Amino acid sequence: MKLSKTSVISWLVIVWICKVFLLSLPYKFTLHPDTQHIFGTIGQWMKGFIGDSGGTLFMNYGSYAVGAVELVTSLILLSPALFFVFKKMGVISNAPNIHLLHAVGGALASMVMAGAVFFHLFTPLGIEVIHEGKSDGGSLFYAATSILILGAFIALLNLIKYRRG
Repeated sequence: MKLSKTSVISWLVIVWICKVFLLSLPYKFTLHPDTQHIFGTIGQWMKGFIGDSGGTLFMNYGSYAVGAVELVTSLILLSPALFFVFKKMGVISNAPNIHLLHAVGGALASMVMAGAVFFHLFTPLGIEVIHEGKSDGGSLFYAATSILILGAFIALLNLIKYRRG
């Protein structure tokens, strides 16, 4: 089986997206102090727009919601590899179209990171997150921006490939 340029590019981008998403899950799901700072800062800001209860909900459950979307997105993006293995083992005979899955996963990744980029730019969180005197140097913002752009890129690339058949 020969991989197309589209597939190689997609898989390289997917490795980056899934690395960022999956390695952040322990922080989001265990309410690490850095996660509490990020979602707490945004939640406090949100209170001025959607009220105390909405902001508090985001502060308490936003990391779980974002983490769940990132986990589902990663599973969608990685699922073609699993389908490939199942097909080779004879467990399944047909699998969903890889380009459709990568288009959907890329779009989801881009959408969730559009939210992250928005919150970095337009809330007190800022581009450079500073918590307990330590700066992340903007690494969270730059990772989110790269996934916003690359996710949209692979979504479009794979959608074109899917439509062409």
